[in-house]
Amino acid sequence: MTLTFAGTLDHDAVGAAVGRLTDLVGSAEVADAWGRESALPGMTVGGLARHLVSQPQCAVEFLTTPGPPDARVLTLVGHYERVDWWRAPVGAPENTSIRDDFNQMGSAGRNESVGVLAWSREQLGAAIAAAGPTTYVPWQDCALPTDDFLVVRLMEIVVHADDLACSVGLATPAFGPEVLEPVLALLAALSAQRRGQDSVLRTLSRHERSAGSISAF
Repeated sequence: MTLTFAGTLDHDAVGAAVGRLTDLVGSAEVADAWGRESALPGMTVGGLARHLVSQPQCAVEFLTTPGPPDARVLTLVGHYERVDWWRAPVGAPENTSIRDDFNQMGSAGRNESVGVLAWSREQLGAAIAAAGPTTYVPWQDCALPTDDFLVVRLMEIVVHADDLACSVGLATPAFGPEVLEPVLALLAALSAQRRGQDSVLRTLSRHERSAGSISAF
């Protein structure tokens, strides 16, 4: 069965995950390191924080902006084939352009990112409640089932919260199973798509036959 969370995702989990970001993004450690390089080469701590808070921000914006009525609706995993950075090397323009854009956005300072996060938290519940069954994603000119779109945002939040925490020596925010389970399912499915069934199966199940890295990205 194709991986989907349509009709099953706990919407309260999305707000809870976003709420976990407040202390991290607003921490003194992040403020003090704002202009330094993060755990992601070439990306500043400020750029990474801005990228992190853009996840709930774009969720609110996309959920409340109708897309073309004839937009193609893709599967959760299948839509990554339209994501130009997914299979591109880290140093490729598809990835460095994202890094550079958010470094520039992060240069506005921590208060701007904290404000974006606060605004997103205030708007998110109503945006999810009013959303239709699908959400248009202009970056890929396609639509996803709304719950699957939200799982993509959850994955980005969990992964980049870990990146940011590691960048400044803080503990990664503790996300509940209602957040982690769909995120881990998506990461495993993407890993299998990118690395192959055997590599992922053996690494997850048999230490003695581990194939090495099975990173989804």
